[in-house]
Amino acid sequence: MRTEYKTLYEKFGLNVVYYRKRKRLTQLQLAEQINVDRSHISAIELGNVGVSFDVIFKLCEVLEIKPRDLFDFRD
Repeated sequence: MRTEYKTLYEKFGLNVVYYRKRKRLTQLQLAEQINVDRSHISAIELGNVGVSFDVIFKLCEVLEIKPRDLFDFRD
């Protein structure tokens, strides 16, 4: 991950947290539904890792949102 994009990764992660909580899912529940480890969900939410399109699309299916919702960064 390039350091100049760290803030954007964090904003993406905050959106994942928001939509996960809106669905009343724990990190573990979300991880199980998209077939990743819970620690990976945590790393995504903290903005510590990049995310593949496969994971983005799975997140959107489970959270019942569109990909653009994850990229709608609030100031």
